Amino acid sequence: MNTAGHSEATLPRGLELTPFRGLRYDPDRVGSLAAVTSPPYDVVVRPDGLHHLQDSDPHNIVRLILPQATTPSARNEQAADTLRRWVAEGVLTTDAEPGLYVYEQRHDDGMLQRGVIGALRVSDPSEGVVLPHEDVMPHVVADRAALMRATSANLEPLLLTYRGNGSTPTSKVVERTAQQPPLLATTTEDGYSHRLWAVTDPDDLADVRSDLAHHQALIADGHHRWATYRLLRAEHPSPSDWDHGLVLLVDTARYPLRVRAIHRLLHGLPVADALAALDGLFRVQRLDVPLPEALTALADAACAGNAFLLAGDGAFHLVDHPDPALLARTIPADHPTAWRTLDATVLHATLLDHVWHIPEDSPAHIAYIHDTAATVEKAERDGGTAVLMHPVREEVVRDLARQGVTMPRKSTSFGPKPASGLVLRALEL
Repeated sequence: MNTAGHSEATLPRGLELTPFRGLRYDPDRVGSLAAVTSPPYDVVVRPDGLHHLQDSDPHNIVRLILPQATTPSARNEQAADTLRRWVAEGVLTTDAEPGLYVYEQRHDDGMLQRGVIGALRVSDPSEGVVLPHEDVMPHVVADRAALMRATSANLEPLLLTYRGNGSTPTSKVVERTAQQPPLLATTTEDGYSHRLWAVTDPDDLADVRSDLAHHQALIADGHHRWATYRLLRAEHPSPSDWDHGLVLLVDTARYPLRVRAIHRLLHGLPVADALAALDGLFRVQRLDVPLPEALTALADAACAGNAFLLAGDGAFHLVDHPDPALLARTIPADHPTAWRTLDATVLHATLLDHVWHIPEDSPAHIAYIHDTAATVEKAERDGGTAVLMHPVREEVVRDLARQGVTMPRKSTSFGPKPASGLVLRALEL
């Protein structure tokens, strides 16, 4: 639905961030806080990454966000039972009073990100308050919804961004809070340090609430979970705890996010077959170079137009210069130019739909993987084709979202993403 015209200055009802009683690990009951955290559920590379996380600590959050059993219902029941048991045993404890949570991520490469975690009022895209920029896959929404119903919990925060001026009342609360001793501090194996603080002062909470009421947010990471929040809200008479969902809000005027691509792994399509289908439709160049050099070549080619890297046969193949007549036949004309020229649009509308005939929503045919090297390794091991993408700029994403135009699913990977397991939201507490 088109939400053009919903500027931040004219929002009828902006962001409503509500304090909640966080559910957090008791550091004395687990091996280490780092060992119980996980990347978001859709970033975990399965099965290798899943097994690694499960083995790192018997209480790792992955046992809740990606439970393992023979059927979907058994998985969800297992997660619910595990959550109840951990709460009963004191592994997870509820904070004494409601609050918002300031969350900091830092890396030795100079990256610093701070934001606020809270329970955000769930809204529809037509309100122009929370703007999606990607389509979602219904089966993933259904899967997440079943898990949330079973556990009655928001197990991991979404990542949302908004544009303050870098010195808003919210940012002042964030920066002042970050000078205090944290509730928790840990460093995960990826080199990121994480710190968390509770904000419970009534004046601070009021300042944040009134400030955010003038802003809209862009979903940076978590489209499927936001769609799940909307689905579950519709199932419960309002008012209820399902009217809100757990989010991390970051002011990108102060802390710009990094935008990376999400790659595709095409199961059952050997690279030779993928390349043969491109004959006469795209220019193809074989690159016998290491991955970093291949990605540099992709970045250079992407400056001039649509470009992709195919891998899986021990080499890289730069695919660019699509036939204009092919694009005219396969790209829908009823969208803005910025959408029609996206690499993700060309990949899905032209390559997947028209050239390779691969259904984009079938896990049996396609996987979406964030890690570049892992995508290549899996393609080489499984005999499939890795399609490596070049990231799109954040301003393009935001401009399309404000026009009410959604990008093809899994078009972007904003980061750094919040670690799962640092604070949970149990409903009806």
